Amino acid sequence: MPTPAKQHHCSQCGKRFMQSSHLKDHKRIHTGEKPFQCSQCGKSFTHLGYLKSHARRHPGEKPFHCSQCGKRFSMSSNLKKHERIHSVEKPFHCSQCENSFTQLGQLEKHKRIHTGEKPFLCSHCGKSFTQSGTFKSHERTHSVEKPFQCSQCGKAFAQSGTLKSHERTHSVEKPFQCAQCGKGFTQMGSLKKHDRTHTGEKPFQCSQCGKGFTQIGSLKGHERTQHIQGRSLITAPSVKIILIYPVRAPERT
Repeated sequence: MPTPAKQHHCSQCGKRFMQSSHLKDHKRIHTGEKPFQCSQCGKSFTHLGYLKSHARRHPGEKPFHCSQCGKRFSMSSNLKKHERIHSVEKPFHCSQCENSFTQLGQLEKHKRIHTGEKPFLCSHCGKSFTQSGTFKSHERTHSVEKPFQCSQCGKAFAQSGTLKSHERTHSVEKPFQCAQCGKGFTQMGSLKKHDRTHTGEKPFQCSQCGKGFTQIGSLKGHERTQHIQGRSLITAPSVKIILIYPVRAPERT
């Protein structure tokens, strides 16, 4: 059976269409015309279908629902991505290792492990990151933005991990436990400091005399009290000084 001829062609790029309406829609790519406008946010689109998909993102209409868990979505593509969670389907395979993924975006992120690519560059310090989430967290260290707030005291933090560590100060939770004595700590850093009391490790060394310390604070205290401008303080033997004051005679009246 012969294929119907595509009689309608674009004068700018030569692409051909079977229907004049399809050609009309196509021409908007060249003209930039966007006649379909969202009544809620004012955003415009070249095609009516694009407007309908966009409109579902506004609170309200979510016609696509998951048959297994009932979760609803505004777009069919988002439903398809979600449905892979319930199945073992992982159609996106890494060509360098045996890992597979449910979404193409997950595969793209994974590939950076092999390539070393770090596409997210900090404009403040030039540091690069493989993941956008890690990059966004880093950016907050340069700004005053602190979106993670403690519900108990109101203190705000730039990182969610820092908030979690802080929240333990309000509770009795001590998830980091010493393997040798069983003592618990709220912070991993506190456990590492404690471990040195068992191992005798002294990683902080004075650059002037070579003395080692278990804590950075102890090293700083040593440097302030024992070294001034690169020279060691020589402590003189203690000398007792007796001060004799003249005694004034009482005035005669």
